[in-house]
Amino acid sequence: MKNREIRWDKLDNTANLFPVIAREGMSNVYRVAITLKEEIVPELLQQALERVLPYFDVFNMKLKRGLFWYYLESNEKPAPLVHEEYEYPCQYINPYANNDYQFRVTYYGRRINLEVFHALTDGNGALLFLKELSYCYLRLAHKELQEVQGESLSANTSLDSRDSYLDNYKQKAKKGYKTEKAVIIKGEKFYKSQYGVIQAYINLADIKRVSKVYGVTINQYLVSAYTYAIYKGYLDGKPSSHPISTCVPVNLRPYFGSETTKNFFAVVSAVFKPTEEHYEFEDVLRIISGSLKEQISKEHLEELFSYNVSNQKNIMLRAFPLFLKNIGMKLVYNGSARANTSTLTNLGVITVDEAYRDYIESFYALLSMSKGQNLKGAVCSYNDTLVFSLSAAVRETDVQKEFIRRMTEDGIHVEIETNGVYDESLSKM
Repeated sequence: MKNREIRWDKLDNTANLFPVIAREGMSNVYRVAITLKEEIVPELLQQALERVLPYFDVFNMKLKRGLFWYYLESNEKPAPLVHEEYEYPCQYINPYANNDYQFRVTYYGRRINLEVFHALTDGNGALLFLKELSYCYLRLAHKELQEVQGESLSANTSLDSRDSYLDNYKQKAKKGYKTEKAVIIKGEKFYKSQYGVIQAYINLADIKRVSKVYGVTINQYLVSAYTYAIYKGYLDGKPSSHPISTCVPVNLRPYFGSETTKNFFAVVSAVFKPTEEHYEFEDVLRIISGSLKEQISKEHLEELFSYNVSNQKNIMLRAFPLFLKNIGMKLVYNGSARANTSTLTNLGVITVDEAYRDYIESFYALLSMSKGQNLKGAVCSYNDTLVFSLSAAVRETDVQKEFIRRMTEDGIHVEIETNGVYDESLSKM
């Protein structure tokens, strides 16, 4: 194991916001999870975490408050304790009860959950850590795997902790997005930090076939189906003076040749404004897929994050003390939050090293709630299954039902699973 050199580190451009807005009920914590084909042995999972954590500088940090910015400092405390899951997912991480770490590892049955405060990294960075943790666990549990790679990391795992925003931004970038007050999904709220989860297990071959028939990518189809479900399930297919606006995070690593384990994504907006009396799904699909195709280019993505980095590097703004920056960032965030209906993130196709494939069943991702967004979606694919996870702060399930109905009407095989709070409602589907 290499000697760790990083003693402190700046937050990346995206991460600066999260410590400012995080609180109980809006944790800015997300989950990536892996389900194995065997029950988890907690003692072995704890050992695996203690072995893997020192390699990952991004995770082996504690968050500190400075005079001008929050920053990260090396955490010399023992790894956080692994425990069985006993509460709702993606809860606020209290560092004082977690050895100052900004992530947690839990297990339930055959599943390992990694929950991460977004200031550390994005979903792609978290997946790297989760896979290495799982590989190490499986080697501890199975003698036949102990010679696969010894104590070293997979050759496919990056430990790069550079700030790729700073490495790739262009000066004098203009603001690459506009804001307009969007549809907000309202309803009867769950109690405090509780929320409901519905997971749709979708046959990957089916959705590939259907997307090809429509002439769109899988992601364009999913975002369009999700938007249409909000239009039908929440707006009842009626006109609205406000658009349905869905945030779609885009992994920037492939566009800029980055392998960073820090945050490196930009967010585009899939916007549909139902001004007319009636829209078919094909109408929404045409509008949303065209918008995403236009926005997801290297040039536009570069413009989006470069504008934000330019603001961060502004000499005047940098001189403001942190408490003033916090006030400004909260005001900007509260304003932008009104422009978003929901978020739908797609982590893409997950691959694992061949030696471990027979031991791994599936993956999934899950998002927590944020201001104004009471329903969110997260997608990932493994082997022949795409898992679409819908998390909600409201009890009503009309949107979720419409989304699943859209899939089945297109001939896509879907199986659903919930965290139990929706059992009575979904039995009426």
